[in-house]
Amino acid sequence: MPNAKLQSYLHFHVIVFIWGFTAVLGALISIDALPLVFYRMWLASGFIFLWILYKKKPLRMTAKQLLILASAGIVIALHWLTFFEAIKVSNVSITLALIATGAFFTSIMEPIFYKRKVIWYEVFFGVLVIAGLYIIFNVETDYVLGIILALISAFLSAVFSLINGKLAQKGDASVISFYELLIGVIVITIYLGFDTFIGEASAGFTSEFFQLSNQDWLLLLVLASVCTAYAFIASVAVMKYLSPYTIMLTINLEPVYGIILAFFIFGSKEEMNPEFYYGALIILSTVVLNGILKNKDGIGRFAKRRKMR
Repeated sequence: MPNAKLQSYLHFHVIVFIWGFTAVLGALISIDALPLVFYRMWLASGFIFLWILYKKKPLRMTAKQLLILASAGIVIALHWLTFFEAIKVSNVSITLALIATGAFFTSIMEPIFYKRKVIWYEVFFGVLVIAGLYIIFNVETDYVLGIILALISAFLSAVFSLINGKLAQKGDASVISFYELLIGVIVITIYLGFDTFIGEASAGFTSEFFQLSNQDWLLLLVLASVCTAYAFIASVAVMKYLSPYTIMLTINLEPVYGIILAFFIFGSKEEMNPEFYYGALIILSTVVLNGILKNKDGIGRFAKRRKMR
């Protein structure tokens, strides 16, 4: 068992590293955010479907479950759209630093969603997060749109985790993910199809939409298979050997891994003002401290919920 725990711990670090690499892939892929998410969701749902067939898992869901899954699928699609668009209009460092506020949004909504009392330190950490955001907004005025999109993406991530927290208690995680991804991409397909008929010549399913370079196809396949399908399925497998506290601390390394990777890959494009790193450090510190206190109080629910990035 000790060896299994150690292997799971190291494996989970690899998974979190892969999640951090997702943002870098989003910057490397040359297509816009909408087709990027479209292709990612179609491919990832296909890979997870093959896994479900291999494991012979039942796909049956009730109408009520499908309705909830549809809402979760739309939320995750919007989360990814704003996430990758934030990267396109700013950079990886800005996006990942602001995505860390998802834990803050979760702590605000969780008392309402799960009908529990507000905890004093969550209010205190909320003030610190706002201070960190204020510093970043003040010094990175060229990236205001990216900051706003990243904050919206973080909020949607929190909403998704709260919805999934209840879904995961009643169904198989891979089957749930399959339906969420499939429904999400069907909604995007309907939108693009509608836009094709009533939009401008450059909107919707145009010939350019399907003209991807070989490099983009390769990166999309990596994004959908390794960073989405594999990372999710593997994370579910290793989490049964790890404590919520360990999971929470490890997940918080995602923006750190991503920012370091982006710096080495993109160089000066990822260099920010020193004040940006002060603000990012404040935000990341509140996430870590919040998780430590939650673990001591025996709450830690957000750390148990699976994550999709």
